[in-house]
Amino acid sequence: MTTPTKTEIEETISIHPKTAIASVALTVADLTGLLDFYQKALGLQLNWRAEASAGLGAGGQDLLQLYQGESVRRYRGVTGLYHFALLYPGRRELARAIARLFQLRYANYPTDHIMTKSTYLDDPEGNGIELYTESPEDGWWNMESGSFGAIRADGSWSDGREPLDLEALFQHLQPGEHLDGPIPASTRMGHVHLHVGDLNEALDFYHGLLGFDVMGIAKQVGAAFVSAGGYHHHIGLNTWQGEHAPQPPSDAAGLRHFTILLPEAEELARLKARLEAADYPCRVTDDGILLADPSANGILLRLS
Repeated sequence: MTTPTKTEIEETISIHPKTAIASVALTVADLTGLLDFYQKALGLQLNWRAEASAGLGAGGQDLLQLYQGESVRRYRGVTGLYHFALLYPGRRELARAIARLFQLRYANYPTDHIMTKSTYLDDPEGNGIELYTESPEDGWWNMESGSFGAIRADGSWSDGREPLDLEALFQHLQPGEHLDGPIPASTRMGHVHLHVGDLNEALDFYHGLLGFDVMGIAKQVGAAFVSAGGYHHHIGLNTWQGEHAPQPPSDAAGLRHFTILLPEAEELARLKARLEAADYPCRVTDDGILLADPSANGILLRLS
């Protein structure tokens, strides 16, 4: 499948500024095992369960859906999900989440990106997860040099990948604070980060066709960020599985699709018209418009 370039489509129009990432759907090998992990380790709540699928959230709409596949397995060196990122409302809530993982002795990697504070982990089937909160008061990211870095609030430079100061973070916790409660109700899906086969092709699709704004391109490290409404990134793109990495086989576990939430019916109709004008494959379903990016990462466009 060839993606139309920006010059082959009508002029780029920015996607609605209130567009957001709503949820991520995964194909999994062990539904019961992953439900146990996401509830015990992260505090997600079970919203619903069918025979071979389930939805989890923070007390509202689904943030994560799991679909058990038959004889599926993990493939390396292919396009797909790098991680999905749950956005916590503040440092205290992130501190509780990290302390909970430490209490469970579950491997995770706290990282200070300056503008955000994060930890990274994989679920038991290897799906990447980021837990983070915003910290723009500490500084901001900079990708003008073609690499990724950050400028602290005092003007000093950081590589944007420093170890997180856990002693300072854990000061937000109260003595004896319970760590095993549900995930905060205001937690939401902050962004997704995808492995793609070609960065320019991915940008032509997400920016040129769908209309996400380009927030930065770090070609030295093979990554780019796009977003709606000026957010630092709703979708991260990278070629870290290799330039022209192959698409995952049909029996692959991992990303099924992620949901892009649109605030208005007019915006959904506009995107549908752009896809049709570009002759880009998509399918209208009861849930929304299903399609895949040029690297076969599934997408569902739907209304809020």
